[in-house]
Amino acid sequence: MARALIGVIGGSGLYDIQGLTEVEEVQVDTPFGNTSDPIVCGKLQGIPVAFLARHGRGHRLIPSQVPYRANIHALRQLGVRYILSLSAVGSLQEEVRPLDMVIPDQFIDMTRKRESTFFGDGAVAHVSMADPVCATVAESLARAFDATQEGELVQLHQGGSYICIEGPQFSTRAESHWYRSMGASVVGMTNMPEAKLAREAQIAYATLAMATDYDCWHPREEAVTAEAAIANLQKNAQRAQQIAAKAIQFLGTEQPKSPAHTALDSALVTPVEAMPEEKQVVIKPLLAPTEPVLEEMEH
Repeated sequence: MARALIGVIGGSGLYDIQGLTEVEEVQVDTPFGNTSDPIVCGKLQGIPVAFLARHGRGHRLIPSQVPYRANIHALRQLGVRYILSLSAVGSLQEEVRPLDMVIPDQFIDMTRKRESTFFGDGAVAHVSMADPVCATVAESLARAFDATQEGELVQLHQGGSYICIEGPQFSTRAESHWYRSMGASVVGMTNMPEAKLAREAQIAYATLAMATDYDCWHPREEAVTAEAAIANLQKNAQRAQQIAAKAIQFLGTEQPKSPAHTALDSALVTPVEAMPEEKQVVIKPLLAPTEPVLEEMEH
């Protein structure tokens, strides 16, 4: 099976990653069925990368139908230690303008229909989600933005809360104002339970959120439409590709340690040997050590 150090999950409008060499499509068997799309493995600047289109190529899956458990479990099986999530969002704050980018450090989960854990059915663990974003990966994205966007009018906002709603409908005006009253910076439909599952899989996770609109709270701006959101996202797609490529370079070269990499050390309650055999098939890959895959690279 192919191996990868860094996983990139592309959201709406981001269905591939540019510049990959030694490209191989893989379909990883998981206890939760197929991933959203075959995973595209390859190397970017010599660094093993796995790219996954969250909604599938052709954008076939609404947010509630994304197989989040299969996606994260498959990336873990490939050896992924870091995930860069590229996601379209609506802005809930005046200062976050359409086309601006946000690296949130918190999530608020308002989803209702999604399986959000690998545990249960004879296996218990309680991972900490106090700090759901890996600060090191987030910093790599911020450094990548600074290195690639010199002279651009687009602003980067570091920190803030991403509120995740079920969708696929956009917010009502009442909901949009409610989310603002919570102090949230952006609203999206996909980063939960993705971030929770990444933590359970001991993968360091961070999001580059691309604002496409002001949702529907703004008194002077039109309410969001899919057409307008996708149009703005496409304007940002090349920027996102450049930022992701630079962040991959930083992470691949430095391979920083993250608290996420040992998240289950203090979270696992049920001993593995006490779990039912069918549950061990799910949990053991999450506990397996991830070996270095860049031995040929010079640091």
